[in-house]
Amino acid sequence: MKQLQECSIEELNEYCDQIRQKIIQTVSKNGGHLSSNVGAVELIVAMHYVFDVKNDPFIFDVSHQAYTHKLITDRWEKFNTLRELDGLSGYTRPDESPYDYFVAGHSSTSISLAVGAAKAIALKNEQHKRVPIALIGDGSLSAGMVYEALNELGDRRYPVVIILNDNKMSISKPIGAISKFLSQAMAGTFYQKIKKTTEQILQYLPESATYMAKKFEESIKLITPGMLFEELGIDYIGPIDGHDLESLIKALQSAKSLKKPVIVHAQTLKGKGYEMAEGYYEKWHGVGPFDVASGEALKQGVSKNATTMYSEALMALAKEHDNVVGVTAAMPSGTGLTPLMQAYPNRFWDVAIAEQHAVTSMCAMAKEGFKPYIAIYSTFLQRAYDQVIHDACIMNLDVVFAIDRAGIVGEDGETHQGVFDISYLSAIPYMTLMAPRDEKGMHEAIQYSYTHQGPLAIRYPRGAFLECNGFESLPFEYGKAQLLQEGQSTVLLLGYGSGVGKAVATAKILAEEGIDAGIIDLRFVKPLDETQLIGLAQEYEKWYVFSDSAKIGGVGSLLMALKEKHTLHVKIKTFEYEDSFITHGATHLVENRLGLSAEQLAEVILKEVY
Repeated sequence: MKQLQECSIEELNEYCDQIRQKIIQTVSKNGGHLSSNVGAVELIVAMHYVFDVKNDPFIFDVSHQAYTHKLITDRWEKFNTLRELDGLSGYTRPDESPYDYFVAGHSSTSISLAVGAAKAIALKNEQHKRVPIALIGDGSLSAGMVYEALNELGDRRYPVVIILNDNKMSISKPIGAISKFLSQAMAGTFYQKIKKTTEQILQYLPESATYMAKKFEESIKLITPGMLFEELGIDYIGPIDGHDLESLIKALQSAKSLKKPVIVHAQTLKGKGYEMAEGYYEKWHGVGPFDVASGEALKQGVSKNATTMYSEALMALAKEHDNVVGVTAAMPSGTGLTPLMQAYPNRFWDVAIAEQHAVTSMCAMAKEGFKPYIAIYSTFLQRAYDQVIHDACIMNLDVVFAIDRAGIVGEDGETHQGVFDISYLSAIPYMTLMAPRDEKGMHEAIQYSYTHQGPLAIRYPRGAFLECNGFESLPFEYGKAQLLQEGQSTVLLLGYGSGVGKAVATAKILAEEGIDAGIIDLRFVKPLDETQLIGLAQEYEKWYVFSDSAKIGGVGSLLMALKEKHTLHVKIKTFEYEDSFITHGATHLVENRLGLSAEQLAEVILKEVY
């Protein structure tokens, strides 16, 4: 690990340039988070210069911006494996490096972690040698968990340093020369010493003598961006230039010396050092492989992805019905909601990183007679589980959850795999679960959803659906499955959502080996089509389940309950995911590792049949 404290500012700036180029070159080949990482290089170098990563908890919010941290902490040579199977994760992971304090992949957890770490440090009487440092972006401040943590931190006054990476100037904008002067003054030790001395003096002066001093202090707060934090009991330094290493180092040294909670507000430029990505361009946040010189993507998607299908289907529905409304939580392009927000800005909203608020606010709209569509990734819907139960389902409201990124999402790994939604939603009363298998099915699902009464969840994968051999998707009927192919064997393949395509591919391989399997698209798993499945149990005794979801509480579990309920004489084997978190890597490689490719599944069935 490079000893940064031995370097001059000039050498540190050169090192930052090397890091930035390493990130750009690697992400251009492997994909990953680009603009947030190259924008935070100086911040993280300054963190490592001032604090001791071997002792101090370095806590990265989301941790998608921690590439510089990885490069500094002995992962330079392995960095070319970023996001590859068995390679470096795109996020922090303690099992990858002792310098990664915590697993992170979702936003707004860092300050809570820092408060918890500070409590532990206090109980172990290690305050003199350890201090938690949390690096959080301004976007993460839109989530309520941040303020829960700040509320306690300001009250208990644990020594914690919070670095606020403000790359959109969403918190404040400097106002003229006075603001600039005050910000620069606050970044130095001189201001902090005066402030501390003044506070001590005020304790001993009579109230009449301190009236003007207190008013002066309040007036300064009113024209500085730190007012909110100061009122919460947390000292504030900034805003400072997040690309000026010398200023950053001085500010962090000052924060470290305070021995109390302090926020260092640094303004940075997303995409810094890669000109075409500089500024707030959402497309440069997370990218696939691209050509560095032109910025053009190297792999253009040929097949339409499921998100686009959902967007187009919802747009058609919104044109037809004025009461259709929708929301997303900081993922307008990722969930396909951008075109609808542009076409109907008064009916579709991005509420920032606030999944709980997104769900509950839409429940009120349903109560008022609107038809809300909540577009959200499977992994992020977990953050609003209480709201799904308490605000949507108990009142049996007509709310639609459009669950994007269901199943394996590939390179983002454990924190983003969308495998649990069936398990955690199927237990909730009044909730209906359905899934289309192709583009026509998506349009049919959205059309059906408008007339459905009660909470409804529609899941679909990242990327394109698998080919289903042209079986036509019929209009959806509540709780009704669709038999795609009658077989001449004892084998029935039961697919759900994108699992139908895997079942079709497996059936093709089986047919080449002389097994003519039946195929059914479940379409709904809550409720299941009991009548049709009971009938199929008379024809097929070996059932194989295809669904990109967790095995525990998944589709197979629901079918096992049906088997027990009706005493069906069938053997059920499910090809869902085992009870473990799924690693990062290209989706097809991860599936091969799990033994879930069509070829591998066909081999399992052949061994059992013959």
